[in-house]
Amino acid sequence: MNGREDDGSPPVGAPLPGWQPRPWPPRTVMAGHYCRMEPLAAEAHAEHLYRAYAKDPAHRVWTYLPYGPFASANAYAAWVREVCARDDPLFHAVVDSETGRAAGVASYLRIQPDTGVIEVGHINFSPRLQRTAAATEAMYLMMRRALGELGYRRYEWKCDALNAASRRAAERLGFVFEGVFRQATIYKGRNRDTAWYSVIDAEWPALGRAYEAWLDPANFDAEGRQRSRLAELTARARSDAGR
Repeated sequence: MNGREDDGSPPVGAPLPGWQPRPWPPRTVMAGHYCRMEPLAAEAHAEHLYRAYAKDPAHRVWTYLPYGPFASANAYAAWVREVCARDDPLFHAVVDSETGRAAGVASYLRIQPDTGVIEVGHINFSPRLQRTAAATEAMYLMMRRALGELGYRRYEWKCDALNAASRRAAERLGFVFEGVFRQATIYKGRNRDTAWYSVIDAEWPALGRAYEAWLDPANFDAEGRQRSRLAELTARARSDAGR
């Protein structure tokens, strides 16, 4: 318990002396070794993204998103122009450092500077990006900005409880599972139970070191095979952080 019980007063949360609202995430590039996170722009990214998503003719990447697939490149570009003008969600394109082409998107959303809470979502990685070091680095760069650079207290990941791939990704990245909100919303004419995950600021330093160790080029052999698994590194980091 955080509060005092000896005098019969009800328990309360730990005080936060000196707490100040956090800055809004800036529209600036986040650069890594394998990718760059660039503020989404139709002229720079829409064509490459549409072509990358076309590598999934069954449109599985759109299954758990409330929009898409799009009937044409022009329709997708129009959607990008609409969403990239917003501050929340704040969309970024994942640009492959080797090719210079966008291969996926992710956003900050439900941004709450007053309480230091921010969510990552609208994650849509094309087949070109899935299961690559760049995909992991994209998530690291966004988390590093939110928790490390801007000082947010809580970083959330939410997904359809039936989205097994998203849930595995959250666990691999070291997020803590908090439960399922039943019948949380409706999208595409169907029910969604929402699984909640989070990382808090006290866990970030150890998790950040785990990501950096995994992303180090020395962690991959000449064939690109990982020497240490990220899930093992983040589990160790969670243990070090007392979770």
